[in-house]
Amino acid sequence: MATFAKIGLNSKVISTLSVHNNELLDSNEIEQEVNGITFLTNLTGWSIWVQTSYNGNFRKNHAGIGYTYDEDRDAFIPPKPNTDAILNEETCLWEDS
Repeated sequence: MATFAKIGLNSKVISTLSVHNNELLDSNEIEQEVNGITFLTNLTGWSIWVQTSYNGNFRKNHAGIGYTYDEDRDAFIPPKPNTDAILNEETCLWEDS
C-alpha cells in the first residue's frame, strides 16, 4: 500500500489515505506518484496530495495530521514541540536547544 498526505492551507497535512500499489502503476508496470494523486483526486475531489513513506525512504518523515509539507526541502516536518526547538535540517525533526 502507498500512503498519501492530503495537504491543506499553509501546507498542513489534514489527513492521510492509503492506496493500493496497483493504482500507481503506469503502462510499464512502474509505480508513479502522479497516478496515485490522480486516483485520489478523482476519488475525493481534492487535488493536493503528496506521497509519504512509513519508513522514511523519501520525504524524511512519515506524514501525520498537523505535519507541514515543506516543498523546498521535499520533506514532512512535525509540529514544533516548543518555542526553543531547533529544526535539524538533515532529518527535518525538531531538537531541543
